[in-house]
Amino acid sequence: MVADIQRLQDFPFRDAELRKAALTHRSAGNRHNERLEFLGDAVLNFVIAQALYQRLPDCDEGDLTRMRAHLVRGETLAALAADMNLGMDIELGPGELKSGGHRRASIQEDALEALLGAILCDAGFETAQQQILQLFEARLANLPRPDELKDPKTRLQERLQATGRGLPDYQLVAESGPAHRKQFEATCGVADVLTRGTGRSRRAAEQDAARRMLEQLQAP
Repeated sequence: MVADIQRLQDFPFRDAELRKAALTHRSAGNRHNERLEFLGDAVLNFVIAQALYQRLPDCDEGDLTRMRAHLVRGETLAALAADMNLGMDIELGPGELKSGGHRRASIQEDALEALLGAILCDAGFETAQQQILQLFEARLANLPRPDELKDPKTRLQERLQATGRGLPDYQLVAESGPAHRKQFEATCGVADVLTRGTGRSRRAAEQDAARRMLEQLQAP
């Protein structure tokens, strides 16, 4: 087993070319990190799924799926990458470098997954598993309740059904902006209460309206 590594980019690779490939964005060369990212994504999802299965024996499939999605989502990976200052170690092409690509969350997320794939190739599954569990240790120890991870529309529907009330009514009321930057506005109606939400898609606008409805119903 490899000793605790604070930053994945400091892992002692036997094959230095794997590290180099994992930290090379496609804009910088032909041997970039996308294939390793594919591999890293797969091993990350498996290790986290197994950890949740072992730690949460009372959770059903739906709860485990939501927990895993919460842990491996882009925002989480971006935060982990930022903690290890990963962006500064990524090799970028001139265009990405000029536009500040080393600060872009998606590029850092991809590089983190690529590093996990590279560790898997270099040192095997057990070592990759060790690094992933170490990386996610604090988050696995402080998991939210499964119901907290349900989206607002699901939580609103369950709340209304539990109190014998009718289903919410969603309506798309406005759509604006150019095709590549559409903005949607939707309403959520429950009895005589109406809330409005906005988002970059109809679904996002409805979720925002549902979230606001939950806040209304919880208000004293």
